[in-house]
Amino acid sequence: MSLSSREILSKAPVVPVLVIEDANDAVPLAKALVAGGLPVLEITLRSAAAEESIKRIIAEVPDAITGAGTVINAKQMERMAKIGCAFSVSPGHTKSLLKAAKDTGVPLLPGAGTPSEIMYLLEHGYDMLKFFPAEQQGGVS
Repeated sequence: MSLSSREILSKAPVVPVLVIEDANDAVPLAKALVAGGLPVLEITLRSAAAEESIKRIIAEVPDAITGAGTVINAKQMERMAKIGCAFSVSPGHTKSLLKAAKDTGVPLLPGAGTPSEIMYLLEHGYDMLKFFPAEQQGGVS
């Protein structure tokens, strides 16, 4: 049974956002983070090693709740669901991405930075969002 976004995010005080350049680093890094009390891991799709890193963590670190970040389209969402991601995070949202999240059943934490985007996502059942881009919206870097 999959967890909701709210249940996943309640498992750790923060979610490390990881860009892993070498898949050989993935498992030792994940084990160290889980041992340190951070079991929810977002592996961004911004490196060539990302997908292999996710696969290795899922296979070898059962206490990790592994998700994919920087998911920007339905194809990526479907691929991450296929390899077993517990969740996905996106810097924004499109109709096709929201549909893919619904169709796969994998929780999506979609990005929003304006009131209109937030309202749109609320209308579509999302009550947990990624505030993005935070710095451009007045957040502190």
